[in-house]
Amino acid sequence: MCLAVPGKIISIKEDNGIRTAKVSFGGAIKDINIQWLPEAEEGSYILAHVGTALSIVNEEEAEEAIKTAKEFEEMQGKLDERRK
Repeated sequence: MCLAVPGKIISIKEDNGIRTAKVSFGGAIKDINIQWLPEAEEGSYILAHVGTALSIVNEEEAEEAIKTAKEFEEMQGKLDERRK
């Protein structure tokens, strides 16, 4: 099973014919290969896995996935606290 994470493209550059983007994942900025998504542009939301953009998603889908991930993280923190 793989996990694709939603993020927002904040800038795009091309180097030697390869398109990459700076993508914000909840504030963490990562370099992501967007070569497979020629329609990607600044402000687009993408799903990324292992440094590669897999698809473009709409803002609502991305925000819902981010919200769910944060809720999961909060629940995990509560479980960890109970185990102490």
